[in-house]
Amino acid sequence: MPGEQKLSPSNFAPGKGPAQPTIRDLKTIDDLTQLKAVEKEVWGMADNDTLPLTLAIACMAAGNIFIGAFDKENHKDKNKAGKEKLVGFAFGFLGREHGQTTIHSHMLAVLDAYRHLDVGKSLKLAQRERAMAMGVHEMTWTYDPLQSRNAHFNFAKLGVVSDTYKVDFYGPETSSVLHQNGTDRLWVRWLLNSRRVLDRLTGKNQRAENLDALKLLAPLVRFDPNGKPARADLAASLARQRVSIEIPGDILEIERADMPLAREWREATRWAFRESLKAGFVVADFCRSIRGNQGPGAYLLQNTTVAELIPEV
Repeated sequence: MPGEQKLSPSNFAPGKGPAQPTIRDLKTIDDLTQLKAVEKEVWGMADNDTLPLTLAIACMAAGNIFIGAFDKENHKDKNKAGKEKLVGFAFGFLGREHGQTTIHSHMLAVLDAYRHLDVGKSLKLAQRERAMAMGVHEMTWTYDPLQSRNAHFNFAKLGVVSDTYKVDFYGPETSSVLHQNGTDRLWVRWLLNSRRVLDRLTGKNQRAENLDALKLLAPLVRFDPNGKPARADLAASLARQRVSIEIPGDILEIERADMPLAREWREATRWAFRESLKAGFVVADFCRSIRGNQGPGAYLLQNTTVAELIPEV
């Protein structure tokens, strides 16, 4: 298996936070037993929603991908001096889509104190490396399309695309405090060796071009003057080559302050994604802060196919 790797220190100021974690494969049962604590802290999950240890052991033994971010210096248990503390992980298993073997990245979690170190991206890069070493060239995963930060990470930084929307993928809710507004998900595709992905991983994106395009589009869902989602005429919107869907900058804050409003955003965006994807559109990109520094974000959808958008598919 590929060797361990250190995170880049570019986003870390010495003496102002935890040490840079080491990224490596999970190798032992002891490594796997630490998954539950990270799941609970990041997602607030009950025991019955966390990954069972016996299943994790079997998945690891069968050759699936478990990558961990470990910090030895900040392990709080003084009786375990020298032991590495798991502070983030990514778990992916083999799947089958479009007649091809894929890796489905089921979980990626990073403790809050380590997110400024870009641990999530480092875990994704390690997953990509492991997948390509196995001869796999596509990875999939799901995320909540109302989560602006995740949308930016997935589209702008990693270069995913999506042509599939899942309604209440994990059921109406789970034990996690983050899953009380339904569990709708975008199913994204990461074409690991595509030019699009290579460009995004080296910092090249189409933000300027996307912002110009968004100025010319009437969003299928947009903010009304009261901060509520307003729906455009569906037929008129879908007659265009491109459409956009706006989302709040922080849906979790809306959920805490006004759950009925958060549910309005869920219902409106669910309608927009389902109708546009059914009409042949693909979710091609996402831009944060389309109006000022704290404005909403917007998805850009194109009437095309993934194969046309990414010829290397």
